[in-house]
Amino acid sequence: MREYKKTSFEERQSTSAAAKKAALERLRAKMATVDPAHIEARLAIQAARDEREAARKAEAEAKRQLELAAQAEVEAREAARREAERLAEEEARKAAAIEARERAEHQAALLIEQKAARDARYAARKKRRK
Repeated sequence: MREYKKTSFEERQSTSAAAKKAALERLRAKMATVDPAHIEARLAIQAARDEREAARKAEAEAKRQLELAAQAEVEAREAARREAERLAEEEARKAAAIEARERAEHQAALLIEQKAARDARYAARKKRRK
């Protein structure tokens, strides 16, 4: 076992400062050296990252365009369905109007026939009394 060193506060403080200074010098030395391979690797990584981002954006845009096309198709089908319903409704309305007119004409003709028959009976009765 190591023996405990009896050091003063100033000695410990100066040792700590020296250690910090040495670590700072090592960091500065490391930062001062420019490693072209490291720079090249970082540039390659950044280029790959940019390429993935561009591909992701292109894929998202393509998906958005497909969704827009699908939505437009759905809207077109819905508009065609509404137009077909409107035309069918209009045709039914016209058919109902024609049927109502024909019924009214038939009713008017029936009333005329009934009046003519009534008038004929009345005239026949008058003729029998004379």
